[in-house]
Amino acid sequence: MMERLLQFKLFGSRTLKTGISVFITALICGYFGWPVIFAVITAIVTIEHTAADSIRKAAIRFPASAIGALIATSLYGVFGKGALTYALVAILTIAVCHKLNLQDGILVATITATAMIPDFQENYIVSFFIRLGTTSIGIVVSSLVNFFLLPPNYFSSIQRNIDRLYSLSADLLELILKEVIGEKHKKRALINKKYRELTQSIERTHQLSHYQREEWSYHKHTNIDMRAFQYTQKRLDLLQQIIYHLGNLQYIQTDSGDFNHREEHLIERMIPSFVAILKAPRHHIPEKHFQHIHELDHVFWEWKHEHIEQESRYRHHLPPQTVLLYELLCLHDVIEELNQLSNSKHADIYFRYVNEQEHVK
Repeated sequence: MMERLLQFKLFGSRTLKTGISVFITALICGYFGWPVIFAVITAIVTIEHTAADSIRKAAIRFPASAIGALIATSLYGVFGKGALTYALVAILTIAVCHKLNLQDGILVATITATAMIPDFQENYIVSFFIRLGTTSIGIVVSSLVNFFLLPPNYFSSIQRNIDRLYSLSADLLELILKEVIGEKHKKRALINKKYRELTQSIERTHQLSHYQREEWSYHKHTNIDMRAFQYTQKRLDLLQQIIYHLGNLQYIQTDSGDFNHREEHLIERMIPSFVAILKAPRHHIPEKHFQHIHELDHVFWEWKHEHIEQESRYRHHLPPQTVLLYELLCLHDVIEELNQLSNSKHADIYFRYVNEQEHVK
């Protein structure tokens, strides 16, 4: 039934697990006759991206909640139910948890502590243990649900992100090189915006990869799962290098006349070649591209000889034209690595694995 709900794309697995955690938590608290609201709030904020995070943070949130409950009980006994009590409870709970390096439990502890104040019973000790008990129920239930129910699989998201990022990298490279041989600085704002989006997206993909590795430390996975995942990580590493070179290229400032007609024509011919290779699933490099690179390499050494070795003013400073040619050659080196990876036995395993996953869906 839950698998069917997920297929509608209305509810994600984390949303469903949150709802189930709240339901179970409310049932348990209702059975014991304890206030439901504290436990439910804790259950909502305790669901994490991975089972590993839930277990690790649960071990932090329990003592943090105990500290918050103790502070609330103590200050209520001194100041009663007033604005000062709320403020002091929040401040002291945050400060003590921070001092004890319980940062992951600060939110739950502060909510627990401040939410206790309106409903204290005459017996403070009973109130303390009831609030601590309800909070503990929320933490434990959410952690168990996150561990056993619908374990997250980030592989498909990682795979789609990487394919999309290679396509975005190709588009950004095209923008940069067209600016070099076209109208100067007309597309600079767009280039900077797309580069920021690219770097932010790859950071999110690295985070998903981290989640997947953590998840597999608690749940079973096959050797094929791991090898397919390792292939995506190698593609991600090479993508990081490509983005590094794009970052260098975007800051190169050239003016009209910096390149002669032959050089501009060469760069213009290389644009669709680079774009097609980056967007191709197997990143195939046609022979024509190697011819362009051979010519580019020749132009680079000509520039080095004519404008650096023979002109003393460039002894300690590379002209932007030379840097651009060098970065394109470096970019090609990365693409060659990518091509070799995409035609290895690891790639064959990866593509078979992806096809099987699509067939299962």
